[in-house]
Amino acid sequence: MPVSLIVLAAGQGTRMQSDRPKVLHEIGAAPLFAHALASGRALEPDHVVLVAGHGFAAVEKAAKALDDEIVVVEQAEQNGTAHAVAQARDALAGVGGDAVVLYGDTPFIRAETLEAMQAARAEGADVVVLGFEAADPGRYGRLVVENGALTRIVEFKDASPAERAITLCNSGVVAADAALLFDLVGAVGNDNAAGEYYLTDIVAIANARGLRAVAVSCPEAETLGINTRAELAAAEAQFQARARAEAMDDGVTLVAPETVVFALDTVIGRDAVIEPNVVFGPGVTIETGAQIRAFSHLEGCHVSRDAVVGPFARLRPGAELAEGAKVGNFVEIKNAEIAEGAKVNHLTYIGDAFVGQNANIGAGTITCNYDGVFKHHTHIGANTFIGSDTMLVAPVTIGDGAMTATGTVVTKNVPEGAMAVGRARMEIKPELWARTIARLRAAKAAQKK
Repeated sequence: MPVSLIVLAAGQGTRMQSDRPKVLHEIGAAPLFAHALASGRALEPDHVVLVAGHGFAAVEKAAKALDDEIVVVEQAEQNGTAHAVAQARDALAGVGGDAVVLYGDTPFIRAETLEAMQAARAEGADVVVLGFEAADPGRYGRLVVENGALTRIVEFKDASPAERAITLCNSGVVAADAALLFDLVGAVGNDNAAGEYYLTDIVAIANARGLRAVAVSCPEAETLGINTRAELAAAEAQFQARARAEAMDDGVTLVAPETVVFALDTVIGRDAVIEPNVVFGPGVTIETGAQIRAFSHLEGCHVSRDAVVGPFARLRPGAELAEGAKVGNFVEIKNAEIAEGAKVNHLTYIGDAFVGQNANIGAGTITCNYDGVFKHHTHIGANTFIGSDTMLVAPVTIGDGAMTATGTVVTKNVPEGAMAVGRARMEIKPELWARTIARLRAAKAAQKK
């Protein structure tokens, strides 16, 4: 059965005390709404609609950066959750199958939970609502279940003492046939103190029509919503703890797990070793057996089998390390391919470049890739030896098996097997320094008189 996702992401998040829309605050180097989308992707949705409001242009840009096929619609006025869902009607016009409503500020709903909701639909429920057993129900809405059916959702302020004793609370996540969902939403009124249209009202409407609504429950931790900076920090800690545990379960060695920082999309192969204080930004893949040494920062890069990175290395977007490549301490790689067995071990910047198989890059080497307007490419061939403190002024090519002498500034191509020497001629001036220092000391003494 086809599935569509409707992700509600229009809230301003005033308690965040931020100029940014709430759903653009990040956990695991990804916007909050991206986590909801990641869970929903397990249902293999045919359509995804993101309902944005505050900061619409910024939210739309972030959504399109994740997936250009996401449809972003605007809820210009925030008149409640049912009103928000209604904004997706046109985007899903004529679309069959189910619709699942998720929330952009609720990042931890598991794929398995959504699959359980789909299973309840397959078993005949017309409307499925996700609930959770709350340790402290507080002012959450209560799910009233009678004889296995969800008969109504009661807001705390309207609940009787018996209803307030119920610990099964409403998460707001809903699954239903798409056409039915929009029909029910269209029947929701706003006769309440806030004058808003509440999605929770569809349960009573469905029951009044003789339809069957049921509740599926999940652990309370999955329904954690983000409303404050403190909650954002707690959610980040929860995400990191889960990501570390999953990595170790998959066969990754984390030498000091509590110090490693993951992104939402970090992928690490089994038998990889991650040393302390490593930070993974978005877009990182580490293959089997690679070693990421301490205090390294990686983003938008791919590290192949048995490669070694760090310590104190930085891999920026576009860095590609082949099998057995080595990138050492205080080395930065950006938009460059380091071929199999190549070594870039010390104090070096390689940007917009190709480094060939088994090449050795000496300490202090820089690819001078930017002329103030354009970026230029450097090609370093296989089995080359680049002497320490070489400046490679791009665009330039170093042929296979060639060498640059220490301190050389390379401004033209070097043929295969050749040596490039570009340092200034050294001269020795006998006793010059002794005379110079004596003169300087005498001048200093004269100033003190």
